[in-house]
Amino acid sequence: MQVVIDILENELIEKYPNVLDILLRDQTTQKNIFWATDNYGHLGDSYSFNSEILPDLITGEKGNIIMPRVQKDKILQLSRSKEMAEVFTPSWICNAQNNLVDNSWFGTEGVFNKEILLKNGIKFWEVSKEKITFPKDKTWEDYVRDIRLEISCGEAPYLVSRYDTTTGEFIEIENRIGILDRKLRVINENLDSIDEWLRAVETAFKSTYGFEWQGDSLLLAREALLITFIENFAQKFEIEPTLETIQNIAQIISWNIWQMDGLKGIIPNSCKTEILEILDFFETRTEIKKCKGCESQNIKLHNGIYCYIMDWEEKDKKTGKAGKAIRFIDLLKK
Repeated sequence: MQVVIDILENELIEKYPNVLDILLRDQTTQKNIFWATDNYGHLGDSYSFNSEILPDLITGEKGNIIMPRVQKDKILQLSRSKEMAEVFTPSWICNAQNNLVDNSWFGTEGVFNKEILLKNGIKFWEVSKEKITFPKDKTWEDYVRDIRLEISCGEAPYLVSRYDTTTGEFIEIENRIGILDRKLRVINENLDSIDEWLRAVETAFKSTYGFEWQGDSLLLAREALLITFIENFAQKFEIEPTLETIQNIAQIISWNIWQMDGLKGIIPNSCKTEILEILDFFETRTEIKKCKGCESQNIKLHNGIYCYIMDWEEKDKKTGKAGKAIRFIDLLKK
Protein backbone atom coordinates (compact mmCIF):
# COMPACT_ATOMS: atom_id res chain seq x y z
CA MET A 1 0.00 0.00 0.00
CA GLN A 2 1.40 3.39 -0.99
CA VAL A 3 1.38 5.99 1.79
CA VAL A 4 0.13 9.44 0.75
CA ILE A 5 2.62 11.98 2.09
CA ASP A 6 0.41 15.05 1.65
CA ILE A 7 -1.49 16.00 4.79
CA LEU A 8 -4.95 16.93 3.58
CA GLU A 9 -6.38 20.00 5.27
CA ASN A 10 -9.89 18.53 4.87
CA GLU A 11 -8.87 15.59 7.07
CA LEU A 12 -7.39 17.91 9.69
CA ILE A 13 -10.69 19.79 9.95
CA GLU A 14 -12.79 16.62 10.09
CA LYS A 15 -10.66 14.67 12.59
CA TYR A 16 -9.21 17.46 14.71
CA PRO A 17 -11.50 20.49 15.20
CA ASN A 18 -9.75 23.88 15.51
CA VAL A 19 -6.32 22.38 14.84
CA LEU A 20 -6.00 23.83 11.32
CA ASP A 21 -6.95 27.25 12.72
CA ILE A 22 -4.09 26.95 15.22
CA LEU A 23 -1.60 25.83 12.56
CA LEU A 24 -2.51 28.85 10.41
CA ARG A 25 -2.01 31.32 13.26
CA ASP A 26 0.77 33.88 13.20
CA GLN A 27 1.60 34.57 16.83
CA THR A 28 3.36 37.85 16.04
CA THR A 29 0.53 39.56 14.15
CA GLN A 30 -2.33 37.60 15.76
CA LYS A 31 -3.61 37.10 12.24
CA ASN A 32 -3.07 34.12 9.95
CA ILE A 33 0.17 33.41 8.14
CA PHE A 34 0.02 34.80 4.59
CA TRP A 35 0.93 33.43 1.18
CA ALA A 36 4.10 35.56 0.71
CA THR A 37 4.32 34.27 -2.88
CA ASP A 38 2.62 35.10 -6.17
CA ASN A 39 2.36 31.43 -7.16
CA TYR A 40 -1.36 31.28 -6.31
CA GLY A 41 -2.40 34.72 -7.57
CA HIS A 42 -4.16 33.26 -10.61
CA LEU A 43 -6.76 31.79 -8.24
CA GLY A 44 -8.02 35.23 -7.23
CA ASP A 45 -7.36 38.18 -4.93
CA SER A 46 -7.64 35.99 -1.82
CA TYR A 47 -4.52 34.14 -2.99
CA SER A 48 -2.39 37.22 -3.67
CA PHE A 49 1.02 37.75 -2.07
CA ASN A 50 -0.20 39.68 0.98
CA SER A 51 -3.44 37.75 1.59
CA GLU A 52 -3.85 35.61 4.68
CA ILE A 53 -4.19 31.86 4.25
CA LEU A 54 -7.71 31.18 5.47
CA PRO A 55 -9.16 27.69 6.05
CA ASP A 56 -11.87 28.04 3.40
CA LEU A 57 -9.18 28.83 0.78
CA ILE A 58 -7.47 25.46 1.21
CA THR A 59 -10.28 23.08 2.19
CA GLY A 60 -13.40 21.61 0.62
CA GLU A 61 -13.02 21.52 -3.16
CA LYS A 62 -9.80 23.52 -2.70
CA GLY A 63 -8.25 20.89 -0.45
CA ASN A 64 -5.43 20.07 -2.88
CA ILE A 65 -4.20 23.63 -3.45
CA ILE A 66 -1.31 23.34 -0.98
CA MET A 67 0.83 20.28 -1.59
CA PRO A 68 4.45 19.23 -0.97
CA ARG A 69 7.00 20.55 -3.44
CA VAL A 70 7.63 17.12 -4.92
CA GLN A 71 3.96 17.01 -6.01
CA LYS A 72 3.97 20.51 -7.48
CA ASP A 73 4.12 21.16 -11.21
CA LYS A 74 7.73 20.95 -12.47
CA ILE A 75 7.53 24.45 -13.97
CA LEU A 76 6.37 25.84 -10.63
CA GLN A 77 9.23 24.04 -8.87
CA LEU A 78 11.76 25.67 -11.20
CA SER A 79 10.11 29.07 -10.79
CA ARG A 80 10.31 28.90 -7.00
CA SER A 81 13.91 27.74 -7.12
CA LYS A 82 14.81 30.70 -9.33
CA GLU A 83 12.80 33.42 -7.56
CA MET A 84 13.11 32.36 -3.91
CA ALA A 85 16.22 30.16 -4.01
CA GLU A 86 13.96 27.34 -2.88
CA VAL A 87 16.09 24.22 -2.78
CA PHE A 88 14.93 21.01 -1.13
CA THR A 89 17.54 18.73 0.35
CA PRO A 90 17.55 14.92 -0.02
CA SER A 91 17.06 13.10 3.25
CA TRP A 92 20.53 11.50 3.11
CA ILE A 93 22.10 14.97 3.16
CA CYS A 94 19.82 16.10 6.01
CA ASN A 95 20.90 12.97 7.86
CA ALA A 96 24.60 13.54 7.23
CA GLN A 97 24.41 17.13 8.47
CA ASN A 98 22.30 16.24 11.50
CA ASN A 99 24.87 13.54 12.25
CA LEU A 100 27.62 16.18 12.33
CA VAL A 101 25.70 18.10 14.99
CA ASP A 102 25.16 14.96 17.05
CA ASN A 103 28.78 13.86 16.62
CA SER A 104 29.76 17.09 18.32
CA TRP A 105 27.09 16.84 21.05
CA PHE A 106 27.86 13.20 21.91
CA GLY A 107 31.60 13.42 21.33
CA THR A 108 31.49 10.32 19.14
CA GLU A 109 30.23 9.28 15.68
CA GLY A 110 27.41 7.08 14.44
CA VAL A 111 25.15 7.38 17.49
CA PHE A 112 21.83 7.20 15.65
CA ASN A 113 22.87 5.67 12.33
CA LYS A 114 25.67 4.88 9.93
CA GLU A 115 25.71 6.42 6.47
CA ILE A 116 25.85 3.76 3.72
CA LEU A 117 25.81 3.40 -0.05
CA LEU A 118 23.17 1.00 -1.40
CA LYS A 119 23.86 -1.41 -4.26
CA ASN A 120 21.91 0.80 -6.67
CA GLY A 121 24.23 3.70 -5.88
CA ILE A 122 21.73 5.56 -3.69
CA LYS A 123 23.05 7.03 -0.45
CA PHE A 124 21.10 6.03 2.64
CA TRP A 125 21.71 5.16 6.30
CA GLU A 126 21.62 2.12 8.55
CA VAL A 127 19.85 2.82 11.83
CA SER A 128 21.47 1.80 15.11
CA LYS A 129 19.22 -0.82 16.73
CA GLU A 130 20.69 -0.45 20.20
CA LYS A 131 19.24 1.92 22.78
CA ILE A 132 20.99 5.29 22.55
CA THR A 133 23.63 5.71 25.27
CA PHE A 134 24.81 9.08 26.55
CA PRO A 135 28.14 10.55 27.68
CA LYS A 136 28.86 10.47 31.42
CA ASP A 137 28.24 14.18 31.82
CA LYS A 138 24.99 14.25 29.80
CA THR A 139 21.55 12.61 30.00
CA TRP A 140 18.79 11.84 27.58
CA GLU A 141 16.81 14.67 29.19
CA ASP A 142 19.65 17.07 28.28
CA TYR A 143 19.39 15.93 24.67
CA VAL A 144 15.63 16.46 24.58
CA ARG A 145 16.02 19.97 26.04
CA ASP A 146 18.85 20.99 23.72
CA ILE A 147 17.65 23.90 21.56
CA ARG A 148 17.89 23.36 17.80
CA LEU A 149 16.87 25.66 14.91
CA GLU A 150 16.38 25.01 11.20
CA ILE A 151 16.76 28.25 9.24
CA SER A 152 14.71 28.81 6.06
CA CYS A 153 13.13 25.47 6.86
CA GLY A 154 10.82 24.99 3.87
CA GLU A 155 8.89 21.80 4.65
CA ALA A 156 11.28 21.23 7.61
CA PRO A 157 13.18 18.13 6.38
CA TYR A 158 15.94 18.69 8.96
CA LEU A 159 13.39 18.68 11.80
CA VAL A 160 11.11 15.81 10.78
CA SER A 161 11.62 13.33 7.97
CA ARG A 162 8.21 11.78 7.30
CA TYR A 163 9.16 11.74 3.62
CA ASP A 164 12.07 12.62 1.39
CA THR A 165 11.22 16.10 0.07
CA THR A 166 13.00 15.43 -3.23
CA THR A 167 11.44 12.04 -4.07
CA GLY A 168 8.25 11.96 -1.99
CA GLU A 169 9.21 8.56 -0.59
CA PHE A 170 7.60 7.90 2.82
CA ILE A 171 10.01 7.07 5.65
CA GLU A 172 8.95 4.77 8.47
CA ILE A 173 9.20 6.12 12.03
CA GLU A 174 12.11 3.86 12.99
CA ASN A 175 14.17 5.13 10.02
CA ARG A 176 13.59 8.85 10.47
CA ILE A 177 16.55 11.16 10.88
CA GLY A 178 15.22 14.65 11.69
CA ILE A 179 16.27 16.65 14.74
CA LEU A 180 12.86 16.20 16.35
CA ASP A 181 12.65 12.58 15.16
CA ARG A 182 15.82 11.83 17.13
CA LYS A 183 14.49 13.49 20.27
CA LEU A 184 11.29 11.44 19.96
CA ARG A 185 13.29 8.24 19.53
CA VAL A 186 15.19 8.95 22.74
CA ILE A 187 11.94 9.65 24.61
CA ASN A 188 10.34 6.47 23.22
CA GLU A 189 13.31 4.45 24.47
CA ASN A 190 13.24 5.88 27.98
CA LEU A 191 9.60 6.41 28.94
CA ASP A 192 6.49 4.22 28.92
CA SER A 193 4.05 6.24 31.02
CA ILE A 194 1.75 8.35 28.82
CA ASP A 195 1.88 11.34 31.19
CA GLU A 196 5.68 11.30 31.47
CA TRP A 197 6.01 10.70 27.74
CA LEU A 198 3.76 13.68 26.92
CA ARG A 199 5.69 15.99 29.26
CA ALA A 200 9.00 15.00 27.66
CA VAL A 201 7.60 15.32 24.13
CA GLU A 202 6.24 18.77 24.94
CA THR A 203 9.76 19.75 25.99
CA ALA A 204 11.14 18.32 22.74
CA PHE A 205 8.74 20.41 20.67
CA LYS A 206 9.40 23.53 22.75
CA SER A 207 13.15 23.22 22.14
CA THR A 208 12.83 22.74 18.36
CA TYR A 209 12.50 25.82 16.14
CA GLY A 210 12.35 26.76 12.47
CA PHE A 211 11.38 29.73 10.31
CA GLU A 212 10.24 30.06 6.70
CA TRP A 213 9.28 32.90 4.34
CA GLN A 214 6.58 31.29 2.16
CA GLY A 215 3.23 30.56 3.75
CA ASP A 216 2.46 27.32 1.94
CA SER A 217 5.78 25.70 2.88
CA LEU A 218 5.39 26.98 6.43
CA LEU A 219 1.99 25.31 6.77
CA LEU A 220 3.39 22.06 5.36
CA ALA A 221 6.21 22.20 7.91
CA ARG A 222 3.80 22.80 10.79
CA GLU A 223 1.56 19.98 9.60
CA ALA A 224 4.54 17.61 9.29
CA LEU A 225 5.58 18.28 12.89
CA LEU A 226 2.04 17.74 14.17
CA ILE A 227 1.47 14.51 12.26
CA THR A 228 4.89 13.29 13.41
CA PHE A 229 3.66 13.72 16.99
CA ILE A 230 0.41 11.86 16.29
CA GLU A 231 2.21 9.01 14.49
CA ASN A 232 4.72 8.55 17.31
CA PHE A 233 2.02 8.58 19.99
CA ALA A 234 -0.12 6.09 18.07
CA GLN A 235 2.81 3.72 17.48
CA LYS A 236 3.98 3.94 21.09
CA PHE A 237 0.63 3.53 22.84
CA GLU A 238 -1.56 1.99 20.10
CA ILE A 239 -4.21 4.69 20.56
CA GLU A 240 -4.63 8.21 19.23
CA PRO A 241 -3.81 11.20 21.45
CA THR A 242 -6.73 13.26 22.74
CA LEU A 243 -7.89 16.31 20.82
CA GLU A 244 -6.79 18.55 23.70
CA THR A 245 -3.27 17.10 23.54
CA ILE A 246 -3.10 17.56 19.78
CA GLN A 247 -4.28 21.16 20.11
CA ASN A 248 -1.62 21.82 22.75
CA ILE A 249 1.17 20.52 20.51
CA ALA A 250 -0.26 22.53 17.58
CA GLN A 251 -0.11 25.66 19.74
CA ILE A 252 3.57 25.06 20.51
CA ILE A 253 4.27 24.48 16.81
CA SER A 254 2.52 27.75 15.88
CA TRP A 255 5.03 29.61 18.07
CA ASN A 256 8.17 27.63 17.22
CA ILE A 257 7.76 27.30 13.45
CA TRP A 258 7.12 30.83 12.30
CA GLN A 259 6.97 33.07 9.23
CA MET A 260 9.97 35.39 8.89
CA ASP A 261 12.37 37.10 6.52
CA GLY A 262 15.52 35.52 7.89
CA LEU A 263 17.79 38.36 6.73
CA LYS A 264 15.75 41.04 8.52
CA GLY A 265 14.06 39.24 11.43
CA ILE A 266 10.69 40.64 10.39
CA ILE A 267 7.41 39.53 8.85
CA PRO A 268 8.23 39.23 5.12
CA ASN A 269 7.82 42.50 3.18
CA SER A 270 6.62 44.43 6.22
CA CYS A 271 9.21 47.22 5.93
CA LYS A 272 7.69 50.35 4.44
CA THR A 273 8.62 53.61 2.79
CA GLU A 274 6.72 56.53 4.32
CA ILE A 275 5.73 59.65 2.39
CA LEU A 276 5.57 62.63 4.73
CA GLU A 277 4.00 66.00 3.99
CA ILE A 278 5.90 68.74 5.82
CA LEU A 279 4.43 72.20 6.24
CA ASP A 280 6.72 75.23 6.41
CA PHE A 281 5.95 78.96 6.17
CA PHE A 282 5.64 79.10 2.42
CA GLU A 283 4.70 75.68 1.08
CA THR A 284 4.04 72.02 1.74
CA ARG A 285 6.85 69.76 0.71
CA THR A 286 6.98 65.98 0.42
CA GLU A 287 9.66 63.93 2.09
CA ILE A 288 10.28 60.24 1.50
CA LYS A 289 11.36 58.33 4.59
CA LYS A 290 12.86 54.93 3.78
CA CYS A 291 13.49 52.06 6.15
CA LYS A 292 16.84 52.67 7.84
CA GLY A 293 17.40 48.94 8.28
CA CYS A 294 16.96 48.24 4.57
CA GLU A 295 19.22 51.14 3.61
CA SER A 296 22.00 50.26 6.04
CA GLN A 297 21.53 46.46 6.08
CA ASN A 298 21.30 46.73 9.87
CA ILE A 299 18.96 44.02 11.16
CA LYS A 300 18.06 46.07 14.24
CA LEU A 301 16.90 49.22 12.41
CA HIS A 302 14.01 47.94 10.28
CA ASN A 303 10.62 49.61 10.51
CA GLY A 304 8.83 46.38 9.65
CA ILE A 305 7.12 44.03 12.10
CA TYR A 306 9.73 42.17 14.11
CA CYS A 307 8.86 38.52 14.73
CA TYR A 308 8.14 37.15 18.18
CA ILE A 309 8.89 33.63 19.33
CA MET A 310 8.31 31.96 22.67
CA ASP A 311 11.03 31.46 25.24
CA TRP A 312 9.40 28.54 27.04
CA GLU A 313 11.85 28.55 29.94
CA GLU A 314 11.15 32.15 30.96
CA LYS A 315 8.16 33.24 33.03
CA ASP A 316 5.97 36.10 31.82
CA LYS A 317 6.00 38.75 34.55
CA LYS A 318 2.59 40.10 33.52
CA THR A 319 0.72 36.79 33.54
CA GLY A 320 2.93 34.78 35.89
CA LYS A 321 2.69 31.87 33.44
CA ALA A 322 5.57 29.87 32.01
CA GLY A 323 6.62 31.06 28.58
CA LYS A 324 7.60 34.58 27.56
CA ALA A 325 7.20 36.06 24.08
CA ILE A 326 10.44 37.67 22.90
CA ARG A 327 11.60 39.27 19.66
CA PHE A 328 13.76 36.90 17.66
CA ILE A 329 16.34 39.61 16.95
CA ASP A 330 16.81 40.20 20.68
CA LEU A 331 18.42 36.76 20.83
CA LEU A 332 21.25 38.17 18.72
CA LYS A 333 22.54 39.95 21.81
CA LYS A 334 23.27 36.61 23.42
